Amino acid sequence: MQEGVCDLEQSLAPGLREDIEAAGAAARARWGESPRALVRTYGCQQNVADGEKIKGLLSLMGFSFTDAPEEADFLLFNTCAVREHAEDRVFGNVGALKNIKRRRPEIMIALCGCMTEQAHVAQRLRQSFPFVDMVFGTGAIHRLPGLMGEVLGGAGRAFLRGCQEEVLMEGLPIRRDGSSWAWVTAMYGCDNFCSYCIVPYVRGREKSREPQAVLSECRGLIEAGYKEITLLGQNVNSYGKGLKEPVNFAGLLREIDKLPGDYRIRFMTSHPKDASEELFRVMAESRHIPRHIHLPFQSGNDRVLGEMNRRYTREKYLSLIATARRLMPDITFTSDVIVGFPGETYEEFRDTLSLIEQVEFVNLFTFIYSPRAGTKAASMPDPVSHEEKTKWFAELLKVQEAVAAKNCRKLVGARQRVLIESVNSKTGLLQGRMENALTVDFPGPPQRVGDFAWVEITEANGSALRGVEREG
Repeated sequence: MQEGVCDLEQSLAPGLREDIEAAGAAARARWGESPRALVRTYGCQQNVADGEKIKGLLSLMGFSFTDAPEEADFLLFNTCAVREHAEDRVFGNVGALKNIKRRRPEIMIALCGCMTEQAHVAQRLRQSFPFVDMVFGTGAIHRLPGLMGEVLGGAGRAFLRGCQEEVLMEGLPIRRDGSSWAWVTAMYGCDNFCSYCIVPYVRGREKSREPQAVLSECRGLIEAGYKEITLLGQNVNSYGKGLKEPVNFAGLLREIDKLPGDYRIRFMTSHPKDASEELFRVMAESRHIPRHIHLPFQSGNDRVLGEMNRRYTREKYLSLIATARRLMPDITFTSDVIVGFPGETYEEFRDTLSLIEQVEFVNLFTFIYSPRAGTKAASMPDPVSHEEKTKWFAELLKVQEAVAAKNCRKLVGARQRVLIESVNSKTGLLQGRMENALTVDFPGPPQRVGDFAWVEITEANGSALRGVEREG
């Protein structure tokens, strides 16, 4: 199956089809019969999934797509607000569009996503970036056709924020970026209010999709030949709040796993406070869920976890790891870690190192703390310099590299089923992802991308794995 618009436009919400048709007509009137769009997405997998919906709407409006800003009639940046670096990068890239707008005043420039839900960012865009025509928030993707129609009709610049005021919208068209793996949103928003995190403020409170809507989307993807589906949510395993009939995340997984076909179901991101033995049992008994879980711990020190408002302790986290391993001895873990949280001492940081060595994660996503305006942590005393935090960060990477290399050496000689994801640009070899979330490079023709294969691991160089294909 080629990438493109999924067959969801048959269930468009009332009024949306009319907005799409009107915006499409206005776009053709300004830019000709074949208008082109550039959609650039920053940040997490949920942003990527949102970007696919945006491209689905644009496709129905008659747009084709380009990666070159000079060729685009409509340029949209789908933004991330989790770290300061991400915001700075977006502002820099948007600023670079000023010259394009000067040369081609007929183009339209838009921003959406998490950054735009922050009042200070929206104000900066309004005042300092007058060439930006449209700004809308995370809950207003379905409003894109209407906003575009208004701007093209001469209404002036459009600014729409307020993600918590928007209803959960089903049935949006999706132009997926791949033909073998897909993102499926199970729930939106977050109720946790971790003290360092901006997400609840920019994506609103938790809203779960009805289970039948999630099941129907997964069924359609499997029938279309997709091999791996990842369920998404800022806190995916708190799924179930506000549903007409109570269904928790373990129950949703159990129902998806019953769908016939040869596929994998992954999910992210899970919060330790909502991880349960029931969830691990569903994974252990499933046919389609890999024995791997992404379970962010952020810090190995109880005082720091309390300041982060994470609502679990080191002991609780390690007990979850033990329970999962009791039910699935071959399970692997990945996680997120924040280094240098405000007030963290070096001794407390060392508790994070010891937890890494104890759990033996196959991979970590590591970050030096980045203050976010509006969060509680942004106003906490932070006496440790960035230079010192950078040293801690390097020490953490060294510890994790040793752990990862140890895990990879254990795999040499094992035969693993992989989903071939790409051709490695550096090695020219196929690259496939194992159930344990690690990747392996092995020889094979490019047309195998998107297939499953059995690969014997022959070499481990640090965390880089090589192998050869073997028959299953």
